[in-house]
Amino acid sequence: MSVMNILVTGGCGFIGHHFIEHVFKNTDWNIIALDRLTYASNGFDRLRDIRVFDDKRIRCFTHDLATPIVGGLAYELGPVDYIVHFAAETHVDNSIVNARPFVLSNVLGTLEILEYARTAMRNLRRLVYFSTDEVFGPAPVGTEFKEWDRYNCTNPYSATKAGGEELALAYANTHGVPVIVTHTMNNFGERQHPEKFIPMCISNVLTGKRTKIHSNSDKTRPGSRFYLHARNASDAIMFLLERGSKGDKYNVVGDREVNNLDLLLYIAEHLGIEPIFELVDFHSSRPGHDLRYALDGNKLKNMGWVAPVDFEQSLSKTIDWYVDNPKWLEQ
Repeated sequence: MSVMNILVTGGCGFIGHHFIEHVFKNTDWNIIALDRLTYASNGFDRLRDIRVFDDKRIRCFTHDLATPIVGGLAYELGPVDYIVHFAAETHVDNSIVNARPFVLSNVLGTLEILEYARTAMRNLRRLVYFSTDEVFGPAPVGTEFKEWDRYNCTNPYSATKAGGEELALAYANTHGVPVIVTHTMNNFGERQHPEKFIPMCISNVLTGKRTKIHSNSDKTRPGSRFYLHARNASDAIMFLLERGSKGDKYNVVGDREVNNLDLLLYIAEHLGIEPIFELVDFHSSRPGHDLRYALDGNKLKNMGWVAPVDFEQSLSKTIDWYVDNPKWLEQ
């Protein structure tokens, strides 16, 4: 039986490198990483850190997906069995300042990977489009959005992810590209960019800096998320590569909802340091930001997927890792 080949776009990024590590440790597949190497990629540092370059199963290419995959690059990539499309601009604040890079990366970049899949990959088994909970917009208390609920994008980042998602599903319907869409909630873990909330909290607690916690306008209800370690998200994607239905969507959700103040307090307690924080009105301090995101994860759960590691264990290990590897907290 021939060995599978998998192409991972955004393979040098935070979630991409965790997924590559998961594939590397749990399969004998050949892995191709494709990345533009923006500021969020840290070059090849993440892949070096997980030591995948010690094995000849992985190859890396730099490419801007806003341009087609053709010619020599297409030849070098060769035939692949699976594509997982992580590559994207993801920082909401940056999308508010300048949406153009998000359109180029998240919409045009998705178009180009779909065109590559349509024209060059005759035996492609699955293409996973990695989307976000933010396409549904703010979730009222008590609401958890299902996969096919209507979008309500509130910032340019989520709008471009929804645009890429619609393109992917259109290519599934029109051209038969074997697309699967995942909506994944806030991921965390080792080697995340320090601008993200959990590493920022760890850094602020360690250095005695004030952490701003987004809340409602009267500052009585902090924002909340269903946080999910990137390894658990990677495990879910591998599960869906085998069991997911073409043209369908799946929510990948953390095991419980956590508000951001409790999250900061947990981090501080784990470190044994009293935190400094203030609650701030989420929308006046960050237009386009949603106070609460929530997805219904029952569809994937009913298929038999269970997150390998629970939230508290994942978070504790992540905090300890950053303490032992402080360079990853540096901007």
